[in-house]
Amino acid sequence: MAIQQKYRREEVSEVSCCLKYIIFSFNVLFWMFGLSVMAVGIWAWTEKNAFNNLSKLTHLALDPAFALILIGGITFIIGFTGCIGALRENTCLLGSYAVLLAVILILELTAGVLTFVFKDSIKSQATEGLQTFIVHYREDPDQQNLIDWIQEDWLQCCGIKGPEDWDFNNYFNCSSQKVGSREACGVPFSCCKRKLNEIVENKQCGYDVRKVGFYAEKWTSLNLPTQTGERNIYERGCMRAAEEWVEDNFIGVLTTVMTVTILQILGICFAQNLRADIFAQKGKWH
Repeated sequence: MAIQQKYRREEVSEVSCCLKYIIFSFNVLFWMFGLSVMAVGIWAWTEKNAFNNLSKLTHLALDPAFALILIGGITFIIGFTGCIGALRENTCLLGSYAVLLAVILILELTAGVLTFVFKDSIKSQATEGLQTFIVHYREDPDQQNLIDWIQEDWLQCCGIKGPEDWDFNNYFNCSSQKVGSREACGVPFSCCKRKLNEIVENKQCGYDVRKVGFYAEKWTSLNLPTQTGERNIYERGCMRAAEEWVEDNFIGVLTTVMTVTILQILGICFAQNLRADIFAQKGKWH
């Protein structure tokens, strides 16, 4: 009696496992990062009770918490499509991942070209945007913390073009002294220069510094650190400070931009190559 042997056809995947798990691993991190950023933004909005008070959403575009939610959401979606698309070998998700990366890359390149071509116009628009930040400095704690970080920790600057820009804010405007504002004709504490050995930060160091005739002798009488005859604040504006920072760190900024661009291009190429492998494998099933 002849023994009939049954042969079972083993499915051998032609999809590159290396390519598949490179996309998966990278986008798992991307996905979790986006989720974390979005969670921080939602938490910040919850702390401000913004969900229950829609009047706080008037300046939505300038809200740092909203920016975190938006950036985190986009990052989360891109990471999700890349991660699940690679893991499940889903051509639809991989195609969406490649398209999203391509759209963002095009927007970044367009923004770079427009910034170079319309530098003065964009600088003017940025100045107006920063003025809005100054106007609403005391109204949003997130904006306040952002401005303080920029002025004190990052750029060591004060105002947009200089300390006088704080006249745009109702609390720091010199005319506010008539209504009892103690901060009138002053600047935020983040405009003040700190000594290296200063342990406790003086939150009142910016009081009255823009008053006519205000000199360091008054600070000396209060035993506050300063230099005789000079205001103990940063005199350069943040716009100029930002330009100087870019010039000083041009190589680092350019390297970062090029690295991000290359990673995006590689992500698009890898996703398209994986899709091609999947389509080739499916073609043999018919």
